[in-house]
Amino acid sequence: MASDRPSRFLSSLRRVISTDPAQVAMTEIQPVLGETITVKILDLALRLGESMFAVGASAHDVTFAITRVAKVYGLSGVHVEVTYDAISVSYHRSEEDWPTTLMRVVRTASPDHAKLQRLQALFADIQSGMDLGEARSTFRAIRRVPFMYRPTVVTFALAALAIGVAVLYAAPPITIALSFLAALGAAYAQAGLRRLQVPLFFSQIVGAFVITAVAAVVSAISDLGFPPFAEVNPAILVASGIVLMLSGLTVVAAAQDAIDGFALTALGRILDVTMQTLGVVLGILIGLELARLVNLTIPLPKDAIPFGTVPEQILGAIIIAVAVAVFNGSGMRIIVISALLSTVAMLSYSTALGFDLHPAAASGIGALLASFLGILVARNLHVPSVAVTTAAIVPLVPGTAVFRGLLGVVDSDGTAELMVGGIGPLILAGSIGIGLAAGASLGLYLGTPLRATLGTVSKSRARVRR
Repeated sequence: MASDRPSRFLSSLRRVISTDPAQVAMTEIQPVLGETITVKILDLALRLGESMFAVGASAHDVTFAITRVAKVYGLSGVHVEVTYDAISVSYHRSEEDWPTTLMRVVRTASPDHAKLQRLQALFADIQSGMDLGEARSTFRAIRRVPFMYRPTVVTFALAALAIGVAVLYAAPPITIALSFLAALGAAYAQAGLRRLQVPLFFSQIVGAFVITAVAAVVSAISDLGFPPFAEVNPAILVASGIVLMLSGLTVVAAAQDAIDGFALTALGRILDVTMQTLGVVLGILIGLELARLVNLTIPLPKDAIPFGTVPEQILGAIIIAVAVAVFNGSGMRIIVISALLSTVAMLSYSTALGFDLHPAAASGIGALLASFLGILVARNLHVPSVAVTTAAIVPLVPGTAVFRGLLGVVDSDGTAELMVGGIGPLILAGSIGIGLAAGASLGLYLGTPLRATLGTVSKSRARVRR
């Protein structure tokens, strides 16, 4: 009897530490839905996710939407894989059946925030119990909705963005007008190349070259002594163009995908951002070098160009945000919210600089507050958070720092000391870009739990009222 006590003790201890496979009930997923209805559900979920991804949604949002739609219609355990240019879903009904796997290739992404808003509304309706057939027909109708604005409106909106940048730097009227004309020329050049299906990398080169060439010509006219051009700062012209051509980059989405764990998608977006930025850099360098060969010089600013007064900063930020929102196909509600959040971002940036913070840290704080408020406002007003966040932080893009660095590199003539002086502003521009991406991503992550809490509270109050 005493000899059994150690064995019982060891058995009890073993049960505490580990589980016995023999005591676990064997379960098997029983097929409930037929193969035809399964394919219809997966097809709707996949197409919805693909459309959201193509118009600007993050990989995490796409994965959540696909799995949630499938679960609403009875498919649990759906596997989703999102890469930079393809999405695949797979569902295994049981061990006795073949798995059902669908895949769709995501075409070149182009932001369309009005369509993204409609897709998110459809997703909410599906969660509320929309019939599968009605959801499929509604989705087909959304897919056929054209872009909200005509190409001419988009082109002039891009040119208006340059006006906002010039106002941001307190430029005189002649500089504002020339910035608009230079940006308009670059926008029309890029639009023509898009119609010819020229890759975006070369389109970025051409756009940056056009703006740099205009700045060089304006600088030469100013040197000849024409009074209207004497007060023009060519650096502002080029800085406006840089912000114009970098306004559509997916830096925030790339950072968000990397943090969410979608490494392959994040790498694809980061490479896309890098190539487009290199296109801008090459276009400016080619323009500066050709200008030097024909004895046209652009004076190198000794110091960073400061922003104007607070009202000028707010006005410039609002113009930029509105232009970016129109370029991304946003409706009036998103445009108004973007303008308000851009004001918050700019005021936060200026306040942080007043406390002697580094420009990169100040930019991160501005992006953090704009994205945090954006995700809360987006929930209540039913607009995509990525739409308002993207437009709000574009005014903080370091256009002048990029141009000062490139101009310093060109003027260095290989001298190490001057080369280092040119690389410094480029490093500053890179740090500001990282600060913007980090701040915007952190704001989204801080705002998401609070948004979920507010949503739970609202639903609870609604039940009580009933």
